[in-house]
Amino acid sequence: MNIVYSYFVLDLVHRGHLLMMKNSKAIAGPDGRLIVGIVSDEAVLKKKGKLPILTFSERIELAESIKYVDLVVGQQSYTPFENVKTLSPSILMESESHDIEQINEGRRLMKELGGSVIVMPYFRDQSSTLIKSKISSE
Repeated sequence: MNIVYSYFVLDLVHRGHLLMMKNSKAIAGPDGRLIVGIVSDEAVLKKKGKLPILTFSERIELAESIKYVDLVVGQQSYTPFENVKTLSPSILMESESHDIEQINEGRRLMKELGGSVIVMPYFRDQSSTLIKSKISSE
């Protein structure tokens, strides 16, 4: 059974998030499981310099309501490595929008755990930042 780990801030849920989750669940397979990590407010603040619009508990609840997701966990760091070490998934999903150094670190970790990393395309027209900027310009 494949266990796939994918992670999100999930501040504003959009089609890009859903496509990533749908693809991740498909990679897990019919008997596999998709675990979604939601990045904590503190980790987002440290990385982006501002808090998400939605609270951590709201973002967790949204993720739990998405049909592709089997389990939602909190992620205390912007990178998934602490959760990956704890959960030992067979596949770590990454986005091409992440730093190549972070992706390569994930590859090293997953190799140690006997798993792999799959890098998904970044859906550039589907971004929380883009949606927020459209809203603020209207």
